[in-house]
Amino acid sequence: MADGVVKYGIVGVGMMGREHLVNLHHLRSEGVAVVAIADPHLPSQQEAGRIAHSFDWPLQPFETPSCVGGEASLYNCCRLQKVQLIVELLIYDGCNELDSSSLRSALFILMFQVVDAARSRPDILVQVGLEYRYMPPVAKLIEVIKGGNLGQIKMVAIREHRFPFLVKVNNWNRFNCNTGGTLVEKCCHFFDLMRLFAGADPVRVMASGAIDVNHKDETYDGKVPDIIDNAYVIVEFENGSRGMLDLCMFAEGSKNEQEISVVGDIGKGEAFVPESIVRWGTRVEGRDGVKTLKAKDDRIKYDGLHHGSSYLEHLQFLSAVRAKGAQAPAVDLHDGLISVAIGVAAQLSIEKGRFVTMEEVMK
Repeated sequence: MADGVVKYGIVGVGMMGREHLVNLHHLRSEGVAVVAIADPHLPSQQEAGRIAHSFDWPLQPFETPSCVGGEASLYNCCRLQKVQLIVELLIYDGCNELDSSSLRSALFILMFQVVDAARSRPDILVQVGLEYRYMPPVAKLIEVIKGGNLGQIKMVAIREHRFPFLVKVNNWNRFNCNTGGTLVEKCCHFFDLMRLFAGADPVRVMASGAIDVNHKDETYDGKVPDIIDNAYVIVEFENGSRGMLDLCMFAEGSKNEQEISVVGDIGKGEAFVPESIVRWGTRVEGRDGVKTLKAKDDRIKYDGLHHGSSYLEHLQFLSAVRAKGAQAPAVDLHDGLISVAIGVAAQLSIEKGRFVTMEEVMK
């Protein structure tokens, strides 16, 4: 921070990176400034520069966060102390030399290295961007659960019925060898919510899924996409709770994209996105006692792609930065690791046709 202004550098300015840029612009009155970006993809760099120019934010662009052999770097622009988090860089040519199993192994090695490196530097603040927690109806449902209104949580059901994957830079999201699979790349957010609602860690996962409709007529360098477009996933937690994900990515005819149901031993709560409706009631009061409200958060100045959740996430992170160690990040690296690990277990379950234990995956 300089003169009370928190300087940001954004590494990766594709669709979501630019979304963060716009969110931070709407936080400008809170004393923030994006001063540097890093992305090897020139069109993404240029589009981010165009957006920043419209905000009157001069940006210093880089291809990578640190420029080898020179003083100029994203770290220096933001006046950050460079932290070596990624210990080993795995380079491969497209999808030719790395199968999904090898990718999973490399992913976990890298993730554990990142977690260990962060633990060795407690002076560095690291927050993971699991922004679905901040969507107003989800945040309200979390409040209802934490208030004890549902009792001991027994079942969590999350349905996401939506449109297919969007087109991304160089179509990287069309192949498992780039993403780890749909249930890793897309659904870690829902597995994070399941774990949060259940209040326990997962022990085993069973999944069934396939590519049935989307992307089957597409080819990239002679290859047809292999990412699944629908799945059912069951997650069992150590406290006896169970979660289920119902994913369909060819369901544009849905009123709500996400429908969440959480049932405890004394009550049930539901959240609907984008309607932003929350309902909850108890077994004793029955149907006539169900409460319904429209969830909103007046702090949101920009809805963006995720119904204001990215804005609120940045607001919370900024608060933690300014607390200078007195406030822990809302979502830490361990939370991120477990959410991804559940997705990896689900992908492996589909491949193997059996339950997969979390111990098996974490090893």
